[in-house]
Amino acid sequence: QVQLVESGGGLVQAGGSLRLSCAASVRTFPRYTMGWFRQAPGKEREFVAAISWTGSNTNYVDSVKGRFTISRVTAQNTVYLQMNNLKPEDTAVYYCAADSRPYLGVLMIGEYWGQGTQVTVSA
Repeated sequence: QVQLVESGGGLVQAGGSLRLSCAASVRTFPRYTMGWFRQAPGKEREFVAAISWTGSNTNYVDSVKGRFTISRVTAQNTVYLQMNNLKPEDTAVYYCAADSRPYLGVLMIGEYWGQGTQVTVSA
């Protein structure tokens, strides 16, 4: 069983930054693809970013490329999402996901999910 706990969300003005963290309680964390998804009010959940279990591969949805960076620290069983130059359209609940299947990049689906953390960007 994989448990994921997100933190770091909050309210920020447009142009600001936030760093989301996701702590995973799984012994085999290094073998999991990790990713971030988000869901805005009235919209479906969408893929944001993914990182392979080695950390050598990362992928992003086009709308966040150049602004968001996903990373992982294996020793801490933690994955991060650094979000810079935030825009009001980034407002959503952000979910951490883990997947034990081969890395699929932007096609990541997610087997395990966190509870989500709210990110609100004001204009």
